[in-house]
Amino acid sequence: MKRFLLLFVICFLVHSCARVGSPVGGPKDTLAPKFLSSNIDTTRINVKRDIHELRLDFDEYITLKDINKNLIISPPIKNIKRILPSNIANKFVLIQWTDTLQANTTYNFNFGNSIVDNNEANILRYFNFAFSTGEKLDDLYVSGEVKDAMEIKKKTGTNENKLVVGLYQVKDTMNYKQKPYYITKVDDDGYYELNYLSPGKYKIIAFDDENGNSVYDPGKEKIGFQKEPINIEKSISGLNLKVYPSKKPLKYQDMKEIAGGVIMTFEGHPDEVKVQSANDKLKDIKVTHRPKSDSVRIWFDAVKDNIGQETTEKLMFTHDKGPKKDSLYTVSLFYKYNKKNVMDINSDNGGGSLPPKSDFKILSNYIVDKIDPSKWILKSDSLTTQEFTAKVSETNPYQIIVKSDFVTGKKYQLTIPKETVSSFYAKNTQSKRFDFDVDKVEQFGSLEFSLSNAPASSYWIQLLDSSEKVVYQKYTSGDKVKFDILKPEEYFVRILVDNNNNKYWDEADFANETFAEDAYVFYKKAIVRALWETREDWDLKDARTLDSPKGTTPSATPQVPVPPAAAEEKETVKQEAKKEIKSENAILTPAK
Repeated sequence: MKRFLLLFVICFLVHSCARVGSPVGGPKDTLAPKFLSSNIDTTRINVKRDIHELRLDFDEYITLKDINKNLIISPPIKNIKRILPSNIANKFVLIQWTDTLQANTTYNFNFGNSIVDNNEANILRYFNFAFSTGEKLDDLYVSGEVKDAMEIKKKTGTNENKLVVGLYQVKDTMNYKQKPYYITKVDDDGYYELNYLSPGKYKIIAFDDENGNSVYDPGKEKIGFQKEPINIEKSISGLNLKVYPSKKPLKYQDMKEIAGGVIMTFEGHPDEVKVQSANDKLKDIKVTHRPKSDSVRIWFDAVKDNIGQETTEKLMFTHDKGPKKDSLYTVSLFYKYNKKNVMDINSDNGGGSLPPKSDFKILSNYIVDKIDPSKWILKSDSLTTQEFTAKVSETNPYQIIVKSDFVTGKKYQLTIPKETVSSFYAKNTQSKRFDFDVDKVEQFGSLEFSLSNAPASSYWIQLLDSSEKVVYQKYTSGDKVKFDILKPEEYFVRILVDNNNNKYWDEADFANETFAEDAYVFYKKAIVRALWETREDWDLKDARTLDSPKGTTPSATPQVPVPPAAAEEKETVKQEAKKEIKSENAILTPAK
């Protein structure tokens, strides 16, 4: 019995000691990693130019999050060969390179928010480390805010903020295809700070670095800049910039078969393109191109001219848009006629109901050259023939506008026989009947804007839905704008100003130092309710955004704009607070 009790006690003790459980710990770690020391002398000056690595030690195990996106070295050091830690956490950061450093130069390693502790992922925010190969550490800075002038909604997730600000040294020849001499990221609040700058003249730019290469890509990334260089003799704060869509460099892209012929596309927006056929077999063609459109359509009768009917044929064309002016460029494609690509027409009203006080619109897949509405029939309630007029739209050659006295509550049938709508070399191949009714006025609302500081030129005012698609727009002028028939919804509102009155909104052209035309986004959503007349006052000098506290809650009652003086004071306080946070990391002296 004693042996049995002894065996029971031993088994119980072994089981208790071997039991696995979660240890009882203290409070959750909320502290960011603390920087301790570096392989570079504590003074950080007179660093040898042939040094090829930087090691930073911390008080706990850390990992690097998106280091290739976050780390910015100013001025750039080429040929970085290794950055640790990579996959395994460590108590240090090691950066190695093969380049020889420049003489009398301050280098700044801006880690952004990439350094996090391994346990709780606490971020060491805005961490900078600087050293100099000269006798002093440059300590000038430039700070301010960057805003996206066209931004409707704040970027989140995969669409995170990728804005950067860079400085190029002003020289006789400046290469903007290289990384800026100094560069920094813009934080989520739009604030930027370029630290450890040496005195001199610089060209400042801000751009949306979509591909993360730290180089501005015209036409692909938004751009903001100042025409005049900035002379940095002392630190500068409050240097604010706005970024706008950028103009694409003009060049030929490709060509492909479409209904009725072929389409030639370009990068950029040519004002005019001259195209001719370079084929002996194909001489009768029509070329259509709207100014500033990136596509040119070439129409021909493939059946009549026996083009690509049995086998694929090589077609060649010349155009005049290339690197050399007054030159012709030959391009080609292999063409095979597609019998399914016949001329067809469909309703362009987005459904079976027509908004009140509006016209019925028909859309063709071919440019409409002629119509024969005398053979068309419009009936109301399937019985009464009704008078109407029809014409090709003056602004869209693919659209036909049918006008009549459409009455709310009635049903209509419009019959269009085949071969009564013509393009250059084709006609509609099928008869079509369009059945529609007219919505009640009570199902719609109106929206009117009273503008303060309205543009001196004509402008587009656009209403966008939740997906940022333009659903209504007007090209107008003056300080009063009204949309009469609108679907009940919450709309984003934007104004694009046609400053040069060319009927096209021109993007920023950094190569020619041409600013984008003006753009404004209303600081709140405009609510349209059925049977409701919504009126809004909009001061275009109001700097509020949709993300501001007052802009997030839509209201039919206009809100009082923030006085400019109060807004400036608030901005100054915010910048100073951020500067203190960043400086605490930036000037941290390594322990001996």
